[in-house]
Amino acid sequence: MNKHMYKQKFPIILASKSPRRQELMELMDLDFKVVLKEVDESYPEDLLPAEIAVYIAEKKASAFADEREGSIVITADTIVAYNNEILGKPEDAKHATEMLTKLSGTNHQVYTGVSVAHGDKIHSFYDVTEVFFNELTAEQIAHYVNNYNPLDKAGAYGIQDWIGFIAVEKIVGSYTNVMGLPTEKLYKVLSTF
Repeated sequence: MNKHMYKQKFPIILASKSPRRQELMELMDLDFKVVLKEVDESYPEDLLPAEIAVYIAEKKASAFADEREGSIVITADTIVAYNNEILGKPEDAKHATEMLTKLSGTNHQVYTGVSVAHGDKIHSFYDVTEVFFNELTAEQIAHYVNNYNPLDKAGAYGIQDWIGFIAVEKIVGSYTNVMGLPTEKLYKVLSTF
């Protein structure tokens, strides 16, 4: 056992229904349980993308005040920003197609805000990754929208899906951040609890 392994002192709650976040936590060898609560994800309009992601993550964390007494609660929110426009989860297939058409042949930023809370202590942070997309044909976009599930993903795509393999030319920053959880930053923060 190497000295840099994270030794869990408290139970961990992941407050996210995202299968990607759950998978990343498992890959980090963390012992956690998933607890979900409905949280209003609206935010003030004057916030920058990084501030929005952190604001919503903290809003989610505040909904878990009771659970934070004996556990560490991890909440997160991921948003995609393209030319200062926030691309959240698409409403339907048409909306997903519009988003992917916008992202085709351009670059955009993915922001994930994370809050790690225990008792009265809350540590929030964000990460940002620049993602460069190749040009996509209308057929490729239709194939993705019809055969994968873009409706539960900010920006209408998952980098770990088919589209990530055929469209993402390069990224600058954390890959896991684009999946929805900047694991290297999270690990460092967890080590302080």
